[in-house]
Amino acid sequence: MLFRSLQDIEDELGGQIDAAPIMLAVKVSAKASEARNVGVCFADASVRELGVSEFLDNDLYSNLESLLIQLGVKECLIQVDKSNKDIEISKLKAIIDSCGIAVSERPITDFGTKDIEQDLARLLKDEAASGALPQTDLKLAMGSAAALIKYLGVLHDPSNFGQYQLYQHDLAQFMKLDSSALKALNLMPGPRDGSKTMSLFGLLNHCKTAVGTRLLAQWLKQPLMSKDEIERRQMLVESFVEDTELRQTMQEEHLRSIPDLYRLAKRFQKKMANLEDVVRAYQVVIRLPGFIGTLEGVMDEKYKDVLDDAYTIKIREYSESLSRLQEMVETTVDLDAMDRHEFIIKPEFDDSLRIIRKNLDKLKYDMEKEHQSVSDDLDQEIDKKLFLENHRTHGWCLRLTRTEAACIRNKKRYLECSTQKNGVYFTTNALQSMRREHDQLSENYNRTQSSLVNEVVSVAASYCPVIELLAGVLAHLDVIVSFAHVSVHAPTAYTKPKMHERGTGNTVLKEARHPCMEMQDDIQFITNDVSLIRKESEFLIITGPNMGGKSTYIRQIGVIALMAQIGCFVPCTSAELTIFDCILARVGASDSQLKGVSTFMAEMLETANILKSATSESLIIIDELGRGTSTYDGFGLAWAISEHIVKEIGAFSMFATHFHELTALADEFPQVSNLHVVAHIGDGPQSEIGRASCRERVWI
Repeated sequence: MLFRSLQDIEDELGGQIDAAPIMLAVKVSAKASEARNVGVCFADASVRELGVSEFLDNDLYSNLESLLIQLGVKECLIQVDKSNKDIEISKLKAIIDSCGIAVSERPITDFGTKDIEQDLARLLKDEAASGALPQTDLKLAMGSAAALIKYLGVLHDPSNFGQYQLYQHDLAQFMKLDSSALKALNLMPGPRDGSKTMSLFGLLNHCKTAVGTRLLAQWLKQPLMSKDEIERRQMLVESFVEDTELRQTMQEEHLRSIPDLYRLAKRFQKKMANLEDVVRAYQVVIRLPGFIGTLEGVMDEKYKDVLDDAYTIKIREYSESLSRLQEMVETTVDLDAMDRHEFIIKPEFDDSLRIIRKNLDKLKYDMEKEHQSVSDDLDQEIDKKLFLENHRTHGWCLRLTRTEAACIRNKKRYLECSTQKNGVYFTTNALQSMRREHDQLSENYNRTQSSLVNEVVSVAASYCPVIELLAGVLAHLDVIVSFAHVSVHAPTAYTKPKMHERGTGNTVLKEARHPCMEMQDDIQFITNDVSLIRKESEFLIITGPNMGGKSTYIRQIGVIALMAQIGCFVPCTSAELTIFDCILARVGASDSQLKGVSTFMAEMLETANILKSATSESLIIIDELGRGTSTYDGFGLAWAISEHIVKEIGAFSMFATHFHELTALADEFPQVSNLHVVAHIGDGPQSEIGRASCRERVWI
């Protein structure tokens, strides 16, 4: 599905709060046989920002694929020359399609940069500096920006002028993930998932707000590369793990009551907001002291500073900034009327309103007298069997329960309106007259207060920047608390992993578990240790029977590495991990005959991507390579690829295979280690099971 504007995306994704509403344009320049210069520009519908990035890529566009995954792109614009069939465009389409992203072809002229600085000067907040921005030197990215701005039509809406920000996205600040890794690690829910815990997103999502849920989806695709940032998140998670009362109060009392603040701010920005939206913003503001009080109540000095830096100081600052909004609403809006689901200006605020309100109150009193009169006449108890209600179709009328409705039959005084599940609606001539007068007065009230409402909404709209900043802090808090909740409520509590800088340290996990697998019904998960030691066991070859758990073992290591780098605790009794720059996976046999891609071809394309993208700091997961061809050819490929990874790349790798001959690599390379999956049958201790012919074994 193609979207014609950011508003289209917002409407389409209204119910998909886990989706990031991002559109991206890409422009490519092929300078040499291998290298590709790639420039992109992307826009997020929930905030007025334009991101740009320009980078060098290989002929398989693995960096672009990682970027598409990181951002959660929904639609991608590409440059197409109708008169020239470009093989690079075919490659781009294949990559974008593999990520499940819609492709929109745009003519070359849309990617011209002649007017881009002038366009940015109109859109960006700081017009004077737009021409001097360092991002404007990124010519390919600026071409993409020109195409995206034209496609979205943001210049046609004057409300966008001076509202956008431009920033440069650094591809290296997050771990790289490709579409194969996304599927292999079950990061996001699939169409066939039976329960929410079958994906990592579903497992970790105990967020109470829509903004928190969206941020969690973003974090899963953007694992951190900075040890300091990871440890800062870990410390925040630990503070909520250790303090049960703090965690539960945040979840059940505070976060649960926060609406989607980004969407609320968007309504104000688009001038679609009404008095109800102002009241919703007010209800958030009056709840902020509760957040502050709960956070200030933390007594443990170990966590107080980090909580203050991340949340307390910022929320207090935003609360003070929004205090004038609170005062304005309390002065102008009739908060008592909210109980009747009415959003109106206080009658005391205007003489005309006060007169109309006085007449409305008198009418309401007269209607209640009529209610009492009917009750006496029918001998039906008020508010138990006979009700006075403001029906959305019939206006003010009376309702009897269906069992008591017979008492109004054949009585001329009573006029039936309708019969519904909850009873029979009826009225009287007197009540009907009062209802008409009430409707007329209410219409006059709304007409009289409309200019005042517009003024109140306009003032509230000026607080949008603060509301958006507050949304970011509360979303962060929501995800951190969700991590803590999952860590505590797992079948066996998660532990905080120790992190090593990139390129240093080992990855050693004790009694590791697959977080999603252990949550499934009727599964008794057997824990396993993992030992990836530099120069000793960098490359693990795992053999064993079908259904023995080889795939689970290698996938759980990838999932745990990713969980650690988003700042979450991990399902182990103890863990230390190095920071990986990317997780590369070749798991499962897949083909697509309709696209001319066989199982063998799919295997080779995925493996080629791994070999071109991997560095010594990567984590490589390969499952059953070589099944798409004959046994001899498959084994030859598996051996050659394994040897290349060991000798040339030196990345931590796991290779699950049925080619037992591959275990001979351990005799040639000291950094190769063999593991074997064995089945445990009977009541005897696991230590009594034979080791087969490998150095170590795995219990799964």
